Parts: sequence; C-alpha cells; structure tokens
Amino acid sequence: MQGPAVFIDAEIDDQAQELRQFLKGLGAEISEEKSTKGIEDDLHKIIGVCDVCFKDNTHSPEEIDAVLNSIVSIIVSIPLERGENLILSFCDKMTKAKETSLARVCLQSLWRLFSNLEVTSPLRYHVYYHLVQVAKQVNQVKEVFTGVEQLKAQFAQCPPSNEQMQKLYRLLHDVLKDSNSELASKVMIELLGTYTSENASYAREDAMKCIVTALADPNTFLLDPLLSLKPVRFLEGELIHDLLSVFVSEKLPSYLKFYKNHKEFVNSQGLNHEQNIKKMRLLSFMQLAESNSEMTFQQLQDELQIKEEEVEPFIIEVLKTKLVRARMDQRARKVHISSTMHRTFGRPQWQQLRDLLLSWKSNLTLVQENINTVSAAQMELAQRQ
Repeated sequence: MQGPAVFIDAEIDDQAQELRQFLKGLGAEISEEKSTKGIEDDLHKIIGVCDVCFKDNTHSPEEIDAVLNSIVSIIVSIPLERGENLILSFCDKMTKAKETSLARVCLQSLWRLFSNLEVTSPLRYHVYYHLVQVAKQVNQVKEVFTGVEQLKAQFAQCPPSNEQMQKLYRLLHDVLKDSNSELASKVMIELLGTYTSENASYAREDAMKCIVTALADPNTFLLDPLLSLKPVRFLEGELIHDLLSVFVSEKLPSYLKFYKNHKEFVNSQGLNHEQNIKKMRLLSFMQLAESNSEMTFQQLQDELQIKEEEVEPFIIEVLKTKLVRARMDQRARKVHISSTMHRTFGRPQWQQLRDLLLSWKSNLTLVQENINTVSAAQMELAQRQ
C-alpha cells in the first residue's frame, strides 16, 4: 500500500473552516466559525466530530476520503510536540467506521498519515497499530504487514519500546491466526523472543498461544526451536509443554496415548484432533525417513495406522510438503527415501552435517587433483606435438 501526498492547495485556516462547515452540515455539534485559540483547537474540535461522516448516506466514499485527506494534511503541519493528542484522537476515530467501503477509506487515510510522518516520529507506532486494526476489519492485513523483518525496517529509525512491540505482536497474531497461521506463528515466536530470563515467567499466556498456534498450523513442522524459548521453558511440567514435546520428537502412538488421557485438555485449547493426527502422521513419517532409506507400504500401514488404500495418497501428500524427497515404487509397494528434513536439530544432526561437509570437501579435493592431473597430461601432450 502506498501513501499518497496529502498536500491540499488551500490555506490551513481556510481548510479548517470548510471542514467545520461540512461537518456542521452533516449534523455535527460544531460551530462553523474558526476558533480564536488557533488551528490546533480547530483541529481538536474537527477530529472530535469527524466520525459523523460515517453516519452519512448522502456522500460517496470518495467525498469522505477528500474530507479525511484534508484533516490529515492539517495534522502533518502541526509540530510533533503538539500533535500527539490530535493524532491519537484521529486514529481512534478511524476505527469507528462500520461500513466496509468507509473502513477502506479510513485505512487509506491512516496510511497517508503514517507515510507522511517523519520516520523518526514515535507517533508512527500508534498510527500503525490502528492501521492493523482497520486492516483486519476490511480483510487487508497483507497490505500493511508482510513479515517481521519488514515491520522492524519500518521502525528502524525510531524503534518502539519493548512493551509497545509486545502489544503490536499480540495484535498481529490475533488478526493473522485465522487467515495466515504460518505468519501468525512467526509473529508469536518473535513476541516470545522479546522476553528475558527476568520476565519470562510473565509470558505464560503468550507462550501457550504460541504453542497452540504452531501445533494448529498445517504448514509448521519444525517445532523444536520452541522448546528453547525462555517463556516456553517456564511451562515445563504442564500439559501444554508435554503436548509440544510429543509433536517435537514422538510418533503417532504417543500422541494418541496423550489424547486418550487428556482429551478434554486438547479440545479446550481449540486444537482439532483429526488435524493433529494428520500432522503427527507426517511428523512420524519424517522421523522414520531419517533412519530408513527404504520403507514398505505394510510398514507405513503399521507405523502410521492407516489402511492399505490410504498409503499412496498419504505418500503423495508427504511429497507435496517438500519435507521429504522420495520415490514411490508402486509395483514393489515400497517408498525410497532420498532426503528428509530433521524434526530436531541437536548435536547428532550437527555431527552428521559436519561429516557430510567433510565428505564433500574430500570429494572436491579429489576432483581438483584429477583435473590438475588431466591438465598436466594435456599440456605435456601438446608440448610433444
């Protein structure tokens, strides 16, 4: 989303009076006359009643957009130290539009304001927070938020406080969890990363949300990093941590046993049992693939508790995730594994990676020696000729 310029070809005082007259005509309780206290008092009163636009049916969204654009053009002309209350009040008003078409106008107005504030202004955080709220209302969150790195870059020259970022991450998680669970998980992990050893114990609710979001996300399979987050560590010994541990390193039977013993708990977290089983089958297959370069269909039936006719569709689903590279031999009723993503990455995996890199290095050295030998032979042959 781009922020168009908000420069209005009129004197600020004249704009303010025109706005007063327009809003008065819509039934707002405001005088048509300019304030004797100056433009800031004018703007304070104008913003206080500008939401009357959202109750009017006689003007098009384009006309309302022009009115709000005029207000924004005055706001950005006010010195920063005197404009905080005006900006906060305007942002709050922009969340009041009920109709989708008008909410979109509000979203555009907030983006204009955000884009025209100095990048060093701490008020940009407050505008952005309300931007996200309105974006959710009109289903356009992806227009204002594409990822954590982009978010950090926007505030690089004036980083919000830790508490402000925690509040923003919670909001982003809330607006993303139903539409983009993968991005919601990343946001929640970023939120948990803002806690330190000293205050991690206060992040219990955030940590539980993070775990549930990650477990529910059909595209999140590498769950091991969650265990290293300080707020998650404080949940050790609780059922939610036990459930996470099952998804991190156990197989399907362990989950089924957990669910049998704690069915009410799993359901109370909003987790879908059938989806959990589907995910655990995928994770179990990945774990089997780590130590088996070849598996029979019968082995998969037994390990994953699926019917004979379900094996091939299951393997196809696994390959779609690109977590495992494999080839299915339907005639021999086997699956041949080329590679798989590890569910956990600890010391054994680092050792395996080290050995692989050393092997590559050795092979490259051998190739280079062969090339040198061939080159030397060719040169010697050329000299003889």
